[in-house]
Amino acid sequence: MNIERKTAGFDLPHLQQQDKLHRLLSSTLLKRGGDGGEGGDKEMGRQGDKERGRLLEDRGDEEANFPCPLVPLSPCPLVSPSPPPPWDATHFNLHNVEIFTDATLNEQVEILQLCSYGLLEESYFIEKAGMGYMAKMVLLAETTEERMLYALFCGDEANHFAQISRFLPTPEPVGNNFFLRFLGDLIESQDKTVLLFVLQVVLEGWGLSHYRSLAKDCVDRDLALMLHSFLQDESRHHATGVTLFDRICVTPSSQQTIIETLASFLQMVQVGPQSVVAAIEKVKGDLSRQQKVKIFAELDTETHSGSRLKLLRSLMSHSHAEIILQQLQERKSFHPFPPHKCV
Repeated sequence: MNIERKTAGFDLPHLQQQDKLHRLLSSTLLKRGGDGGEGGDKEMGRQGDKERGRLLEDRGDEEANFPCPLVPLSPCPLVSPSPPPPWDATHFNLHNVEIFTDATLNEQVEILQLCSYGLLEESYFIEKAGMGYMAKMVLLAETTEERMLYALFCGDEANHFAQISRFLPTPEPVGNNFFLRFLGDLIESQDKTVLLFVLQVVLEGWGLSHYRSLAKDCVDRDLALMLHSFLQDESRHHATGVTLFDRICVTPSSQQTIIETLASFLQMVQVGPQSVVAAIEKVKGDLSRQQKVKIFAELDTETHSGSRLKLLRSLMSHSHAEIILQQLQERKSFHPFPPHKCV
């Protein structure tokens, strides 16, 4: 059995639906209830309810109390053969892109489907990797309480993964998604300081904003509420990373690894919405360099990337990370690329 690079578990297969483990797993998930509120964390629960209510109010929904059901654990086809895309053109800024607005309705829908399911596939793999990461941190824990927290967080990730699976047909392999390959490599690190800062302080903090944006803009009501239900758990994961990183003395070796790792990640943000342009090209056919530059300009890539880089910079503004932040600034890692550099 090949045990290399297995922590993220991207290539772990699913069991057949009739396997007995499915019944055991489903009953375990149902026992958790998916409500995110255990152990007397009442204040966070109340805050989550308030945010959930605001989401429903913003979306114009009248009902504020309906469950997000737990779902099959192996990816399954959606009930409708051709459901509408979960996110519309405005979420991707495609309403400003001429080649998109000039496309036929069928082409527009196909582009939006590719963009939308790209987001869902990414979330699916992130939550799958999250199970492996949290299990690894159980073993790296230095106190009983820390081990308990990470064991509970494993359950959060499993619950999220099960729910996302409902909305996604069998996903494609990791393939050419640079972020997922980056994530898979990162999780293999044995340096706890690197894992805490990059994955929990930075990426979990980024994930909170990402899921909030996806939930707010999602036109599928059930999917929007499911994504919003993740926020409370993700907030705890992020807060735990910040708390534990506060207690660590960062060695020069860990510091340099963090700088190089984050520089690679930030470059993926600097280059703008590559997946959106790739979706257009897949539907419309090969695009010239000039066409791609025009599309990136119409997508307002510098504003798109700039706001994300600003958020990431704020997440790294930590008393133990001053040198890290300074070196990344000197590399201009927080500067978004202009359209011609995104191609």
